[in-house]
Amino acid sequence: MATVTMDHLARRNALTTAMLHQLEDILTTVQSDRSIRIVVLTGAGGDFSAGMDIRSLRSARERGVELEHRMTDAEERLAAFPKPTVAAVEGYCVGGGMQLALACDLRLASECARFGVTPAKLGIAYPPRTVARLVRTLGPAAAKRLVFTAELIDADTALRMGLVDEVTPSGGVAARATELAHLVSTRSAISLAAAKEMIDAAGGHDIDQAVTRRWSQEANPDAAEGIDAFLAGRAPRFSGDGPAGTQPAGSALPRLR
Repeated sequence: MATVTMDHLARRNALTTAMLHQLEDILTTVQSDRSIRIVVLTGAGGDFSAGMDIRSLRSARERGVELEHRMTDAEERLAAFPKPTVAAVEGYCVGGGMQLALACDLRLASECARFGVTPAKLGIAYPPRTVARLVRTLGPAAAKRLVFTAELIDADTALRMGLVDEVTPSGGVAARATELAHLVSTRSAISLAAAKEMIDAAGGHDIDQAVTRRWSQEANPDAAEGIDAFLAGRAPRFSGDGPAGTQPAGSALPRLR
């Protein structure tokens, strides 16, 4: 078993560009190590990850760098990893942290875990591939509830939704992840690799390219406002208008004939 730990204690393990690059490098190393049969992803200091580091996100945007794309690249690298992966979640698992947890094959949660999909608080469109994975995992209704409200849910709610496979008492998730990893590592590596590839292929329904281009390329003034408001500790003042071609809030709807 390889345990990969996100460690950025000052920011509840919020993810930076350097951390995302390091995660991809670790996965490359682990993939070629035949002695490692399974990977457990966890966070240091009682939290999984509070998402992307918003300070890094604003800095990246100012430099014209799309940190969200790098986040999605790391998520996809983890999802495509050929060996079984387990997310051992304690504390906050939010935003980018949720992306990484969703990319794992199995998810275990401490009873103190809190999950959230919070881009609507920042005016950011969640990546299409992440949305597709969220819908495959939870179904459309539960996915909409998480994204629309941006509320945090507790571990029991996550279990009922199917977001996690198991809830452990506080402080016990690491031991349970080790126990589960040991069990899985005794099974046929060939069987597991075949099953993972076939199950992922059977459940794969990605969002079409037209929708992806629309929400990735449209100008989004809400994102700048959301990030600035977060860093200033104030409520955001979003524009209330969608991109060109959508119906602004409060506009008259066309009459049905």
